[in-house]
Amino acid sequence: FGYTGTATVHAAMGGAASTVTGDLSATYLQWARMNFALNGLGEVNNRVEQADCLAWLAECRSTFDLIFVDPPTFSNTKKEKRVFDVQQDHGNLIHKAMSRLAREGVLIFSTNFRRFELDGDLGEQYLVTNISRDSLAFDFSRNQRIHRCWEVRHRP
Repeated sequence: FGYTGTATVHAAMGGAASTVTGDLSATYLQWARMNFALNGLGEVNNRVEQADCLAWLAECRSTFDLIFVDPPTFSNTKKEKRVFDVQQDHGNLIHKAMSRLAREGVLIFSTNFRRFELDGDLGEQYLVTNISRDSLAFDFSRNQRIHRCWEVRHRP
């Protein structure tokens, strides 16, 4: 769910040694490539992967220090013949992403689904911290339900 790669650009500009942006849409990934170029970032250390994110996570063997997950509220694809619903599918998505997270790493999970409720079982397996208030831009502070965000870490 890399969209236009803005989170990846921030990570790379912030000092990430390498990044991966994944999305099923070739259009969004081309936009991400343009954003990399506009910021002087090459694709050698900033890979772009056109793939279904859930399938890619299941096949990936790399580990990452930071994973940013900001899925759409709802998505369906003709190619994959699958529907993604953030409320129903976020637990599976987070588990798959956590399997790729380095032991001391952090996963940031964000959603703008106003009625979203985080799966309570995630807190039993991982250290989960709600950082919504800390990560909400001032411009949106009047409506705090517009943005929900958690840090997820492996338990020691």
